[in-house]
Amino acid sequence: MTPPSGPRKGRPRNADADGAILAATREALAELGWGGLTMGDVAARAGVAKTTLYRRWPSKNELVVAAVAEQLDELEMADLGSLRADIEAVVAQFAALLSAPETQAALLALFAEATRDPLLRRRVRESIIEPQKRLVIAGRAAAQARGELPMDSCEEMASAAVDIIFDTVAGTVVHRMLVSGEPATAEWISAFTTLLLAPLTEIAAG
Repeated sequence: MTPPSGPRKGRPRNADADGAILAATREALAELGWGGLTMGDVAARAGVAKTTLYRRWPSKNELVVAAVAEQLDELEMADLGSLRADIEAVVAQFAALLSAPETQAALLALFAEATRDPLLRRRVRESIIEPQKRLVIAGRAAAQARGELPMDSCEEMASAAVDIIFDTVAGTVVHRMLVSGEPATAEWISAFTTLLLAPLTEIAAG
């Protein structure tokens, strides 16, 4: 008998079901908070069996991380012709995302729980923080191609720069909107971008 050519494939995942589940997770977090959210409630809201949830996400931690990551994956770094325009655009996108009550509730609940759970903190870093650094990498690459920023002299320095820029942008916008409770107006975004650009352009000029 001829052996099978490869491993048997399981039932393919339903993208629509995944989207409904993750949206229901954010909705439940906004209404109930971390402590009130249950897998059963999310399944009922999404109109799926609880076993469907557990096949995809074996724990509440995994489910909430996936729900937050899905929203942040919507962010894009478009090449608008200048580093200033690129930064202002992505900050505006991020601020708009954070203005949604579901996103605010999900992030605040996730961050609060992660301070007590080292494994959850690692999942947040691996599934949310590290993937979003793609925005900084894309923005720097476009600015370097335009001659606005110097080319990286070594990979280690490039990685450090990406980390610092990401922490600065993400930390400032999250603090502005979720901690201080202030809106990220166009004027504020412009002023923040000017402040962020100052050291970057000084390096380029030097």
